[in-house]
Amino acid sequence: MSRVDAVPAPLLVLGGVLSVQFGGALAATLVPQIGAAGSVILRLGIATVLLVLIARPRWRGHSRRDLGTIICFGLAMGLMNFAFYASLGHLPIGVAVTIEFVGPLTLAAVLSRRPRDLLAVAAAGIGVLLISRALSLPLEQLEVTGIALALAAGVCWAAYIVFSGRTGAAFPQLEGLALAMVVATAVVLPFGLWDVARHGTEAWDAEVLLKGLGIAVLSSVLPYSLELFALRRLAPAVFGILLSLEPAVAALAGLLVLGQRLTPVQLVGMGLVVLASVLVLGLGARRPPPQPAA
Repeated sequence: MSRVDAVPAPLLVLGGVLSVQFGGALAATLVPQIGAAGSVILRLGIATVLLVLIARPRWRGHSRRDLGTIICFGLAMGLMNFAFYASLGHLPIGVAVTIEFVGPLTLAAVLSRRPRDLLAVAAAGIGVLLISRALSLPLEQLEVTGIALALAAGVCWAAYIVFSGRTGAAFPQLEGLALAMVVATAVVLPFGLWDVARHGTEAWDAEVLLKGLGIAVLSSVLPYSLELFALRRLAPAVFGILLSLEPAVAALAGLLVLGQRLTPVQLVGMGLVVLASVLVLGLGARRPPPQPAA
C-alpha cells in the first residue's frame, strides 16, 4: 500500500476541493495584473507542460471521432476557465463558484430525470438569485456581466463533464486529458496574447510567474491527482456530497485570501445551492458525479 492509499479517500477529495478553490482565490489576485485571459494562459500553459511530461501522450494513431472528442473537451475546458476567470473581475469568488455550480447541477438533474432533482435545481435557482443580489439591487447596480460570465462558465463545465467521460473511455490514463489541455491552451492563447499586449510584458515579472506556477499546481495538477486516487475507492454518492462543498470552500478562500465577505442573504442563497447539490449529486446518486475543472 502506498502512502496515498493509506489516506482516507474523503480526505483526499476534501484536499482536492480546498486546493482548487484556494488556487482560484490566488488566481483572482492575478486577473487585475495580467487580465483574465493572461491568467488562464499562464495556468493552462504551465499545467499542460507538466501534464504532457507526466503522461507523454501519443500524437498520432487516433481516430477522427476520438480527435473530435479531444477537440470538444479542450474547447469546453479552455472556455470554461476563461469565462470563470473573467467573472472573478466582477464577482467575489464564492458568488462566482456558486453560480457556476448550477451548470453541472442542472446536467445531473436532467440526466437523472427524477422530479426531486428538478425541484432541487429550482431551489438552486432561487439560491443563485439570492447570492447574485438580483432581487435586492437595482438593475444598473447588478453585476450583470459577472453573472453572465459565471453562468457561461457553468454551461462550459457541463460540456466539460460530458466530454471528460468520453475522453476517459477513449484514451488510457491521463493521455486524453493531456491532449485536451493542449487544445485548451491553444484556444485561449490569442486572448492571452491580447492581454499581454494590453497590460505590457513588464507586468509578467517573477512574482506573477511564481503565482502562475502555484495556480497550475493548486488548480490542476494536485486536485486531479488526489481525486484520481480517491475515486478508486470512494462511492459516487459520497464523492458528490463532498464536491457539493465547493461553493462554501470558495467563500472561505475568498474571505481568507481576498478579504471578501458575503451578506447573510448571500450565505442563505449559497446554502440553497449546496443543499440542492447534495440532493442531486450525493444522496441517491446513480452515476459518477462531475469532476472539478482541470
